[in-house]
Formats: sequence, structure tokens, C-alpha cells
Amino acid sequence: MKTYYVYILTNRSGTLYTGMTNDLQRRVWEHKFSDVPGFSKKYKLDRLLYFEQTENVSAAIEREKQIKGWKRTKKLELIEAMNPMWEDLSWDWFETNR
Repeated sequence: MKTYYVYILTNRSGTLYTGMTNDLQRRVWEHKFSDVPGFSKKYKLDRLLYFEQTENVSAAIEREKQIKGWKRTKKLELIEAMNPMWEDLSWDWFETNR
């Protein structure tokens, strides 16, 4: 059975990005180090602040949509409940630092 993740990334400016994937480590790598054009490249999203997992892809998609629909203050409450210091939860996942 696959595992699906809903996650929130940020950058130095505090921009928030919510996404969903079935491979969190790969997806965070892509956000941090990939040169693929798009929102995460434009805003240099490189810090994983929050994630949750489920084995139900539909639940993950719905949860991503739910979080994306929230106001910033509610997203901050969610992040700070899990990660009050806003640490990069993926800081030790990769040997490469750019």
C-alpha cells in the first residue's frame, strides 16, 4: 500500500506552499534543488515546515485542497502545533547543500 503526504514548505520570506505527493523526500528534493520553472523556483521554497501522511490518495487530495483554502492564520496554527520553531524538518535528508 502506498503512502501519500500533504506538506507545507516555506522560504526566508515566510511564503507558504502546500502540496501533496507519494514520495515526500523526492518531492522536497525537487523543491530545494530543482530548476523546474514554477512557484517553488520563483519563491525559492526550501524548508519543510509540516507534513502529514495517509494511505488514502483521495483523503490526501482533499486535505491538500482543504489546507490550500484556509487563511494564512489557520495554516500557521497547523504548522506551529507540529513545528513551533519553524525548523526545516528535512534539514538532514540530503548530503548536498547548495
